[in-house]
Amino acid sequence: MIPLRLLALACLAMSTACHAQTGSLAITVTTADASPVAEAVIVAVPHDAAAMANAKPRAEELEQVDKEFVPKVKPVFVGSTVAFPNRDSVRHHVYSFSPAKRFELPLYAGVPAQPVLFDKPGVVVLGCNIHDWMIGYVYVSESPWFAKTGADGRALIADLPARAYTVRVWHPQLTVGEETTAKPIEIVAGKRSEAVWSVALKPEVRVRRAPTATHSGHY
Repeated sequence: MIPLRLLALACLAMSTACHAQTGSLAITVTTADASPVAEAVIVAVPHDAAAMANAKPRAEELEQVDKEFVPKVKPVFVGSTVAFPNRDSVRHHVYSFSPAKRFELPLYAGVPAQPVLFDKPGVVVLGCNIHDWMIGYVYVSESPWFAKTGADGRALIADLPARAYTVRVWHPQLTVGEETTAKPIEIVAGKRSEAVWSVALKPEVRVRRAPTATHSGHY
């Protein structure tokens, strides 16, 4: 039997060797006037598709809180499942008519019995049949390496295997096709690369939120 101390050292050595073969990518996304762009999805697609052979889908969640989808933008790896727990005291009716995934979760409270499988890459726009102002997005990535910018317009994709990638940006208000943002980026083992995008965004158009009801009800 291998002593626990030696086993721990071997695991540490394997982990260190693995990280030595990877790099990272720091991303900044702004508008033309240098304002940070939040909730932009950045996807790194390796030129060598074999690099994704061992990538595994995950079980994810996208909540409904205060009659909004939280988060508004949820990137997931293709093949992942997403549960839609309702944290509100009212019921929601979540649906999408997007080609990448058409589904419907009829009126429910709590957590639906089954999560939704997102088995095709693309953008899935979410809505609620009861609350028209509720809009959300599931971005289904064909690559397991992606990130989403924070309020400061920055994001980091860590543990990227060292190789060549095509990296692109998506945002729900982007004025151009996502493919036009693509950049070739080489990731070097043990180093952090940087990439900057300046994008143009359309004004956000939203249905006005209904006033708070003064009486109790199911919706």
